[in-house]
This record gives sequence, C-alpha cells and structure tokens, in this order.
Amino acid sequence: SAAVERRLAQFRAARGCCAGELRPREPRLVEPPREAAAADAAEGQRSSAAAEAPAWARPLLLKVLLWAVLLALFAELELGLPYFVLSLLYWMHAGTRGPAERRRGELSAYSVFNPGCAAIAGTLTAEQLERELHYRPAAGR
Repeated sequence: SAAVERRLAQFRAARGCCAGELRPREPRLVEPPREAAAADAAEGQRSSAAAEAPAWARPLLLKVLLWAVLLALFAELELGLPYFVLSLLYWMHAGTRGPAERRRGELSAYSVFNPGCAAIAGTLTAEQLERELHYRPAAGR
C-alpha cells in the first residue's frame, strides 16, 4: 500500500498535475523515474529471492542435517545415546522462554510460574472437576 502510494505520488509529480487540478490534460506517456524503478526492481528481486531460496539453504534444514551427521558420528563412536539425550535437553532449554522474554501481562502455561499461581483461561482445576462430577462421598459407607 505504501509502495503504491509512493509510486502514485511520483507519477503525479512527473506528470505535473496536482490533486486540486480539475482541468483535463492531454494524455501522455510518462516513464517512472529511474531511481524509483530501480528501487522497485531491487525490492522485487529481494522478495522473489527469499521466496525462491533453494531447499538446502534453509537454516532449519541445515541444522537438522548437521544434527543427523553428528548423531551418526557419535553413534560410530558409541556415544549416540548420550548425544541424543543431551541434544533433547538442549532443544527443551532453547524452546522455552524465560520470564524475562515474556511480554508484559503474558502468563505461562504452567500456573506455578505465574504470579500468585494464576491459571490461564481454560485450565481444568481440581475444584472445577469436582463440581462438574458432583463429587460427593457415598452415603452410608
């Protein structure tokens, strides 16, 4: 949207008309300024280059391939299981966000990490479960 507005403003400036002008002008062919055309072409090349990146150049794929090669190496050294377990522990650590990385007011899915052990919406509590099951001790037993 901003790029379209910028191109429209450049077109109007090159054509020499303004927004308040009401008299009809004769149509003429106006080429966009070279700098704007070059900037638009570079922007298009960047977006198409990012979309057309080869499969082997994607960072996640490279990381998985590196992990698999290292797993094979450690398996050959008979250390495959410790490598696998340590890599799982690292992935768990890297995949979780600490309290400092949370946005203001964002609660953790685990209530013990929230201030006052506040539960998030939709959490099933023991009290709610007892209420819904109408938990009562059996009479006469």
